[in-house]
Amino acid sequence: MNDPLGPLCSIGELARRTGLTVKAIRFYSDRGIVPPTGRSPVGYRLYGADALARLDLVRTLRELGVGLPDIRKVVARELSLSEVAAAHADALAVQIRTLRLRHAVLTAVARRDSSPEEMDLMHRLARLSEDERRRLIDDFLDSVFTGSAGSGAFVGVRRSFTPELPDNPEPEQIAAWVELAELSQDGEFRAVVRRLVEHLAAEQEGARDGGPRPGLVPTVRELVGPVLAAGIEPGDGAAAPVVEALLAHDVHVLTRLEAVNDPRRERYTELLAVINGWPAPERVAPVLDWAVEALRVREPVGGVPGAPDVPSRP
Repeated sequence: MNDPLGPLCSIGELARRTGLTVKAIRFYSDRGIVPPTGRSPVGYRLYGADALARLDLVRTLRELGVGLPDIRKVVARELSLSEVAAAHADALAVQIRTLRLRHAVLTAVARRDSSPEEMDLMHRLARLSEDERRRLIDDFLDSVFTGSAGSGAFVGVRRSFTPELPDNPEPEQIAAWVELAELSQDGEFRAVVRRLVEHLAAEQEGARDGGPRPGLVPTVRELVGPVLAAGIEPGDGAAAPVVEALLAHDVHVLTRLEAVNDPRRERYTELLAVINGWPAPERVAPVLDWAVEALRVREPVGGVPGAPDVPSRP
């Protein structure tokens, strides 16, 4: 007993050698994790050399967040150390994802100066499970891809609207998901997207009847890009040929462009690209703004842009 390196040592000596308190060692001892090897003649606990190794293992596992039940199974060899490590690595991964979600919510709240109600909504959206996230997005997509737009021909279009948050998302992807999920619950935004999808369905139907033709946004980009770069204002006379070309593409072009030009639509595509790891989409707002303003300048009161004026009867 006088030799601290001898075969048995007291709980006090074990505390000095491990840096743990006597109370902590007694706690582990009472729970069978580090049982005493024997007792002194007066009844004090005595520990063997393996107690030192066990306590080192216990301290390491506790620092890693492993609970006492699992530690007891490890030291009793009911569970291998690798099994416990794997289980707790998975648990830590969940905790890390949770912390990243909370960080994203707090960052978004700080940047947007959100109200308590908005913060509560963002927090609830961030905490959704993978299945819950899928149901939320499916509900949004089901609400906008209706009727003919729900046909098999729109499977690819619907997929292009679908966010896929990766298993280990970056902070900016989490923040983008929270904002996109919040946006998808906006009833006005749903109506905008539904109109866009209906216009696209009509465009595809017309293409089947009259042969293929370019989509609206590519057409606007091609027609408006050069005049915008040249500094031509929407109200200039030089803008007239562009307006006529837009009307030739679709007589209801202004209504369609107003839906396409909703800033929430462009924000959705930006967030979608961040979440899915796609390249940032090209901004089309400048050409859309120009086209919408040019069409409005030439729209008669109560008429269609470019339509001939009909004189009123006397």
